[in-house]
Amino acid sequence: MTAPSPECDLVHDLVFDNVHIALQGRTLLALDARIAPGEVLTVMGPSGSGKSTLLAFAAGFLSPAFESAGRVLLDGHDITALPAERRGIGLLFQDPLLFPHLSVAGNLRFGLPRATPDKAARIEAALAAIGLAGFGERDPATLSGGQQSRVALMRLLLSAPSAVLLDEPFSKLDTALRHEMRELVFSRLREAGLPSLLVTHDHQDAAAASGRIITLE
Repeated sequence: MTAPSPECDLVHDLVFDNVHIALQGRTLLALDARIAPGEVLTVMGPSGSGKSTLLAFAAGFLSPAFESAGRVLLDGHDITALPAERRGIGLLFQDPLLFPHLSVAGNLRFGLPRATPDKAARIEAALAAIGLAGFGERDPATLSGGQQSRVALMRLLLSAPSAVLLDEPFSKLDTALRHEMRELVFSRLREAGLPSLLVTHDHQDAAAASGRIITLE
């Protein structure tokens, strides 16, 4: 499949520079890592080990109840103090989180930068790229779980992020759909050259990501 032109010629990397996160004086996690363009770094661990806390820190919405130190660098720029909407990071969650009041095309249009030319053609090409040509006017509620997940992925890619955070994105899919969506998500992230952080407790997710694995106790 041909991507609907996220800026693949740009090289992005995501760095966690001596990051420490604690709660009430107890260290939850420490991470010092660089994620290269197109690489997926997987962080695994049981519930309560700090996986989602790490995502919240990287995305810019960590609760003030936590104490944090260290920096998040994106393309060499320190984004640690920036608000979430200015970080240039895309997120993919367990649920597709499509807007119910918008059509499928409307959801994709929401992801496009405001100045994008010929949005209708971009959306048509995007739908074709994920096997949903002609679905633009459909209500998201009429789509299957796998179709909704594909739309959520394409909306993220159309927003042209510089890095991606993946929060157990396959956990609510059945076995066959998990395999399909793993292949789709990881191949598209590699094609777009996006450094990505996956948090999961599923070893098959980690194996499909084909990158380094960090295990939190």
